[in-house]
Amino acid sequence: MYKPLELFIGLRYTRAKRRNHFISFISLTSMLGITLGVMALITVLSVMNGFEKEVRERILDMVSHLTITKYQDSLAGWSDVVQRVKEEPHVLAAAPYVEAQGMLIHGNHVNGSLIRGILPEMEPSVSNVGKSMIEGQLSDLIPGQFGIILGRDLARILSANVGDKVTLVTPSAQVTPAGVVPRLKRFKVVGIFYVGMYEYDSTMALLHMDDARRVFRLKDGVSGVRLKLDDLFRAPQVRFDLQNTELGQYWIRDWSSYHANWFRAVKIEKRMIFLLLLLIVAVAAFNIVSTLVMMVTDKESDIAILRTLGMSPASILKIFMVQGTLIGVVGTVLGIVLGVSLSLNLDTVVPFIEKLFGIHFLDPGVYYINELPSDLHWDDVWMIGLVSLSLGVLATLYPAWRASRTQPVEALRYE
Repeated sequence: MYKPLELFIGLRYTRAKRRNHFISFISLTSMLGITLGVMALITVLSVMNGFEKEVRERILDMVSHLTITKYQDSLAGWSDVVQRVKEEPHVLAAAPYVEAQGMLIHGNHVNGSLIRGILPEMEPSVSNVGKSMIEGQLSDLIPGQFGIILGRDLARILSANVGDKVTLVTPSAQVTPAGVVPRLKRFKVVGIFYVGMYEYDSTMALLHMDDARRVFRLKDGVSGVRLKLDDLFRAPQVRFDLQNTELGQYWIRDWSSYHANWFRAVKIEKRMIFLLLLLIVAVAAFNIVSTLVMMVTDKESDIAILRTLGMSPASILKIFMVQGTLIGVVGTVLGIVLGVSLSLNLDTVVPFIEKLFGIHFLDPGVYYINELPSDLHWDDVWMIGLVSLSLGVLATLYPAWRASRTQPVEALRYE
């Protein structure tokens, strides 16, 4: 008597053993459908978030949060730009760089490459390539000694190892008595890095910035300045702020613009997968409609008696909404618990399944990520739970409305 009458009767109907076991089976199926749908949504979105985070981190090993360059010429007076950007509140570090296209030759092997000149003492403050060295280290790049660090796959393509000599062919040419010939320079391989992104591991080569400026004839200029922020997601806002200062004369880009199509494709894919997996929950919600329609038919005489005792149509509607909503709530809560648990323990569950069935989901010989990463976002969990509960409540409206329209005389005529 301490609870609303509609809630009391609705819960009593839910707990009671029904004469029609088929209705109980459909109710259980609806609840399991919602549970599986919510669990699948949370797990799949967490895996996709994990993939995006993993790839983003590997991209940022080579691409800085923000880059400042000139539109055409080299950037002179880079030290003034570095000092200026360090005054911004969210900028942690800045470092100059030289970047150009070239061709590397070793023996009979030739490969086009992206040549980047760096300052070894400043580069670790804006990128993680120093942590990705598998042979040698950035400090082995000494100005005037013309050392070069290759990506792991680039070294394999060239069949070059640490200590070998490779020849760099630059796009510019020089005029000699023998005619116009390309500019060549020999470099000694002093290190090899591996960041896990084939795009960089197979094309990137690092030089000391002074050697790069000498080879590409930049004199005292550089290609640009790279920035590191305290929060990479602030990059678009910091870029906007810098463009409104005297640095607006330069071309300022953030990390997302380098792979804009990839990040855009991931975002669209996440939306499509969310909509597709949401169909599982929607089908389960339609089962709730079937369950309540049959329940209303089965309980017509009870409804008629309640109406003759003075219960209003609105109260009848609430009774059956309690039943349907309870199915949605239980299914959603179970789905959230299972989905969150699976997402947080995916690094343990997946290896167990692989070992149990002798399979490997991600072959390291094909994919650069050999395990399923997971990054649980609680805002995704709340959104999925809210949508699931909303579908469960909406599914109860029509059957409950039909129950409230039951006429006592018609329902009891043949009793």
